[in-house]
Amino acid sequence: MSEMNIQTVADMETGGVPVLKLEHLTMQFGGVIAVNDFSMHIDQGEIVALIGPNGAGKTTAFNCVTSVYQPTGGRVFFQDQEIGSSRLHQSPDRITRLGIARTFQNIRLFSGMTVFENVMTAMHLRRKSNLFTQLLHLNAEEEKKNRAKAWKLLETVGLTDVAEESATSLPYGKQRLLEIARALATDPSLLLLDEPAAGMNPQETDELGQFIVRIKDEFNLTVFMIEHHMNLVMDISDRIYVLDFGKPIANGTPEEVQQNPVVIAAYLGVEEE
Repeated sequence: MSEMNIQTVADMETGGVPVLKLEHLTMQFGGVIAVNDFSMHIDQGEIVALIGPNGAGKTTAFNCVTSVYQPTGGRVFFQDQEIGSSRLHQSPDRITRLGIARTFQNIRLFSGMTVFENVMTAMHLRRKSNLFTQLLHLNAEEEKKNRAKAWKLLETVGLTDVAEESATSLPYGKQRLLEIARALATDPSLLLLDEPAAGMNPQETDELGQFIVRIKDEFNLTVFMIEHHMNLVMDISDRIYVLDFGKPIANGTPEEVQQNPVVIAAYLGVEEE
């Protein structure tokens, strides 16, 4: 086949309810169609990558999943619940409460806060206490548990030694890890990573790949990732989807995508001898 597995019916036959499913997702800004009829699914426990040239519509697709944008066409499902369409729009914090967390292409840490405070602030989404119980100091037990959880997350990402430092003063790679820790603090089941290896050197990228696989297993996550570092994508992804000018052009295993002539022409380039 000259075009491998492009949006086939078989692609949607997952044997169970997908964690995330996009049906004919379309996002149009005026006369520009940023995402054009994109369908995909992600099953429990998978690491699925979305790749394509700059401007292909990858982050726009992420923004539709997390309700930053309301799709102009198609539907978004999370664990068989419709969470987005041209008729349905929910707030991004509602999407996070459902169990979807994300990081951003441009790091968005809480400036003016320490590393530890960044993680603690993310936990407020799940807080059971209210203003009344806080004023009467009736939330001490919950606060104690949250502080212990925040510290454990910093241990997971290796940032306990800088817990009291300003978050934005950290080196770039550590800021990336902090952003992931903050996302994990919301107790997600689906983690979206938007170019997590951006700005990292090859060694840092290799270590990040091992880290993503580890937290996927440790936190029972499903991972949806946008990434330009092809070594990272090929090493840890179970499946890959490819966009070009907003349109899906291929999907499959890393081996299938790497060998697909349509993908090579659009994005990966000619294989070296």
